[in-house]
Amino acid sequence: MTIAAIYPDLNVLLGLAPAELAPAVLRRAWEATQETRRNLFNPYSLRQTLTGMSTGREVAYGREHLPAVENAISEALNWLATNGLTMPDLDPSSGSNWYSLTKDGIAAAQSKEAFDQYARAAAFPKALLHPRIAEKAWLSIARGELSDAVFTAFRTVEERVREVGGYGLADYGAELMRKAFHPQNGPLAKYADPESEKEGLRNLATGAISSYKNPHSHRTVVINEALEAQEMVMLASHLLRIVDSREEERAAAARRSTAMHQRYEA
Repeated sequence: MTIAAIYPDLNVLLGLAPAELAPAVLRRAWEATQETRRNLFNPYSLRQTLTGMSTGREVAYGREHLPAVENAISEALNWLATNGLTMPDLDPSSGSNWYSLTKDGIAAAQSKEAFDQYARAAAFPKALLHPRIAEKAWLSIARGELSDAVFTAFRTVEERVREVGGYGLADYGAELMRKAFHPQNGPLAKYADPESEKEGLRNLATGAISSYKNPHSHRTVVINEALEAQEMVMLASHLLRIVDSREEERAAAARRSTAMHQRYEA
C-alpha cells in the first residue's frame, strides 16, 4: 500500500507535521516486521514501498513530486526514532540499516489511541518540569495515569513547602499554604514584594493545593485529558521553583549575616 492510498490528496500529505504522518508510517513498519517475522524493517525499503518505487509501477503522486514525498516520509521515520518508537537493530547478523520497533512502538502501531497518548506525552518535554517531579510525573502521563501524575506532583509541592518552611507532619493542605505564604510572617513570602503580590501568591498556592491535591487525597478523581494533566503538573512545577527560590534567598541572607558577624568580631 502506498502513502497515496492513505492520503489521496498530495497537499494534505505535505501539510502534515512529522508527528501527524508518523502513525501511518509506523503502521506500515509494523506490517513489514510481521513479514520478516523478526521485528525488523528497513527504513529505505519501507520508504520505497510507501512511494510506490518498489513495485516498478506508477509512483505515488507522480515522479515530479517524489522528492517532497520521500522527504515527508523520512521526517516521519526520524520522528519515530527520536521519540523512542523505533530503534536501530544492533544485531550484527542482521546487517546494517535495519530497525526494529520498541515495546512502545509495537503498542502504538496497533492502536491509534495508544499512539495518540504516546505522541501527547512526547510533545510534553520532561525538561520543562522541576527535577523533583520530572521523572515520575512525566512517566505517569506517558502511561495514561493522569490522576496519579497530578497527585504526585502536588503532594511533592506540599512536602517541599513543609520542608523549607520548617513545618511538621501535622501541617498540610490548604492551611499549610496559608501559613507558609502568609504576607506578614510566612517563611516563604518574599517580603520585598508588594502586599498585593504576596497575597496573590498565597492565594495561588492555597488554591492549587485545594483544587488539585486535596481532592485526590480523599476520593478517586478521574482526569481524561492528557493536556489537562500536563497543565496541572506544570503549575506544580512552577510552585516548586518558587519554593526553591525562597530557600536560596534565605540561604543567601544567612551567608550575608554570617559574613557581617565575622567582620564585626574581627
